[in-house]
Amino acid sequence: MSQAPTTVGPSTSFFSKASGGRRPSLDTSPPPPFPLTSSSLHRRRSMATAAEDPGTTYKLLLSCPAGLPRSRVSVKFDPSFDRIPHPDASLEASIDEIWNQRLQQNPSLYSGTKFRYGGHASHHNDESNQEYCVSLHLGLTDYRTFVGTNLSPLWEKFLVSSEDDSVCCQHMSNPLGNGAIVETSDEKIIVLQRSNNVGESPGYYVFPGGHSEPQEVGILAHQNDVEDVAHLIERVSDEMFDGIIREVVEETGVPASSLSEPIFIGVSRREVNVRPAAFFFVRCNVDSNTVAELYSRAQDGYESTKLYAVSKEELREMNQRLPGCHQGGFALYELMRKAAGNS
Repeated sequence: MSQAPTTVGPSTSFFSKASGGRRPSLDTSPPPPFPLTSSSLHRRRSMATAAEDPGTTYKLLLSCPAGLPRSRVSVKFDPSFDRIPHPDASLEASIDEIWNQRLQQNPSLYSGTKFRYGGHASHHNDESNQEYCVSLHLGLTDYRTFVGTNLSPLWEKFLVSSEDDSVCCQHMSNPLGNGAIVETSDEKIIVLQRSNNVGESPGYYVFPGGHSEPQEVGILAHQNDVEDVAHLIERVSDEMFDGIIREVVEETGVPASSLSEPIFIGVSRREVNVRPAAFFFVRCNVDSNTVAELYSRAQDGYESTKLYAVSKEELREMNQRLPGCHQGGFALYELMRKAAGNS
């Protein structure tokens, strides 16, 4: 894992897409003030803050501090992990009502298919010296249902009172997001500031990420043929890792050839809207200045407007300005560093 960080002082690299792709300049000040504060749950520890922002609280659903390579992360893809409709017919009807309202506001919205997080299981590989392995349980959902459940003002009504997370969230869309803690060759971490155009967490700081996409592996619906299912599951497992690289490339402009194979470090869930996300650690073989230049040519100019390359110390300062699922991603990164003997 990475070496212990060295203190480099206020040397945050900053670049905004508003510069029109010109060569970026370095801003020697820390990231600008952000009007968000948070307080800790028992699942995380943070410095005391002036007030609580519920959107920054989180729960760690799965932590893999040692980090797992692709060979030790598999997928169980099955319709049993799809969302269960809520028995309250009026609550179910609200999904279409909310979606239709959103369509009137923005006719370009598209209800794309997403992988739904339905839990996980761990086991040891008897053939490889008892190596610890994880299986992610995935079903299918779509953006319409996500808007009508997780993003609905009625989202709490869809929850079931249970300590079992998969039962608690069985009526939620819960598409599995992803995020990457990308470490540059000069030991900086890449953080993006979300634009004000996005529906979720506008203006917040986030790690690069998005979603693994079913359509990337040719999935539009569940299949029944046993042979096809076996091959399908292998493709879905690969998409968990290929998808996060694709997101980093699109959002930062860093070519895939400059990125290491992702290491899976766990799954966190934002408490507000119970939004789950899988997190990965990725090394980048170029420095933060080069990343800033590449960002100006990134494909995705809609979701983020600024990129910061921050030291680990600065990231600790910023972590209270991240939405809950990304707060959890930061916690997973810290646990990974601790397991590797780094502070």
